Amino acid sequence: MTSRPPNPSPRPAPSGELRASHDDRETVVEQLRDAAAEGRIDLDELDSRLEQALKSKTHAELAVLTADLPRPDSFASQPPLVLEGGLYGASRGPGRWEVPGRVIAHAGVGGVKVDFTRVECRLTEVAVEAYGETSGVTIVVPDGWAADTSGMDPGIGGLTDKTTPDRLPGTPLLRLTGAGGVGGVTIRHPNRWERRKLHSNPTQD
Repeated sequence: MTSRPPNPSPRPAPSGELRASHDDRETVVEQLRDAAAEGRIDLDELDSRLEQALKSKTHAELAVLTADLPRPDSFASQPPLVLEGGLYGASRGPGRWEVPGRVIAHAGVGGVKVDFTRVECRLTEVAVEAYGETSGVTIVVPDGWAADTSGMDPGIGGLTDKTTPDRLPGTPLLRLTGAGGVGGVTIRHPNRWERRKLHSNPTQD
């Protein structure tokens, strides 16, 4: 009795021809919605691309729909921004600055303030590590941004969260971790004085 030769192993499909999953399609849908919220594509084009995304069966078909849009992970891969309060304090903002995927703030004796009110952030999430230490950390976010503070240790100084849960489309979620220390950590939207300054000079760099 002669044995049959083994069946040849199937060749792996090129990455673009791999079948797309529900999660793959949903990721592209979210990216398209964010692009529309940022004004990169208009509503008619959004509807057209969303329809194609939901019908796409391969990674290649999905890739065509976002080929002319910034990659969400291009900013997430940047080195973290580290702010050290030291003796005299440190701050970032309120001018325009490029937001990486991770921000680390050590208050030290002088304290730290991180102001996101004038930034243009293309990330869906930003990780912020805040350590209140002696003088505290203050984080200011625009209206429409939301924060998840469940991973924060309030410490002696405590955590003060004055943000609203109403997150607008196309805005990032701040995931706040760290420890309040003695000085505490505060995350909030702009106060009255900061709003007045924003309205009087909306294009400040």
